[in-house]
Amino acid sequence: MEQRFTGRTVIVTGAASGIGRGVAERFAWEGANVVMCDVEGDKVQQAAAELPSDRTLALECDVSEAREVDKLVAAAVERFGALHVMVNNAGIAPEGSVTELTLHEWEDTLATDLSGVFHGCRSALPELLKTGGCIVNTASVSGLGADWRLAAYNAAKGGVVNLTRSIALDYGPKGVRANAVCPSLTRTGMTEDMLEDRKLVDKFMERLPLRRVAEPADIAAVVAFLASDDARFVNGVNLPVDGGVTASNGQPPMG
Repeated sequence: MEQRFTGRTVIVTGAASGIGRGVAERFAWEGANVVMCDVEGDKVQQAAAELPSDRTLALECDVSEAREVDKLVAAAVERFGALHVMVNNAGIAPEGSVTELTLHEWEDTLATDLSGVFHGCRSALPELLKTGGCIVNTASVSGLGADWRLAAYNAAKGGVVNLTRSIALDYGPKGVRANAVCPSLTRTGMTEDMLEDRKLVDKFMERLPLRRVAEPADIAAVVAFLASDDARFVNGVNLPVDGGVTASNGQPPMG
């Protein structure tokens, strides 16, 4: 595999499993120093143990707490000397409409999925400005168009989409790019129950032209592209990595 990130340092939040773990693995394979963080400290340590020990640092971090994210960035720079890529990936997705969600679920989702991205960008930007680095956020197709019964998640991911654009506008002139990936249904711990529901999966397949669920590696490959010099003129993009879901106008298949 091409070593596009040799000598560069990458932080990945929500890296204990799923997309975050896949992203961390991809950067490690391409030669990066990888700082993996997750609110589940034991799990992120276990995930990191499978990567090169001299180029990997695993830390427990709750991205909803700004001070913890500040410490995360400081630890990355202390260990590896600089920061080149910030991947804000951590997220949760409680199910429910506006009247079904508890106030705690609403606030916790915004704190993790939206404020957590803000904290990551805010803490990383001073270091990224030094290196001409970049940000890649994990948004969702649910931030481009809403899903049923995911009110908090939809709102948070919609915020990530426009926050990414704002950072691209404000910091692009200073040499820092910001982009986001917008996955559809991906095989992770968060979607395990959904994928066991055959009827639900069949409904997804009706809207999914590639007729398969995404794997974390599918998303990770696009994150790595957006962070690489191959995407040096890509800025402010919220890129669907969805197998063609958003190519549809929403009407059912005609045949």
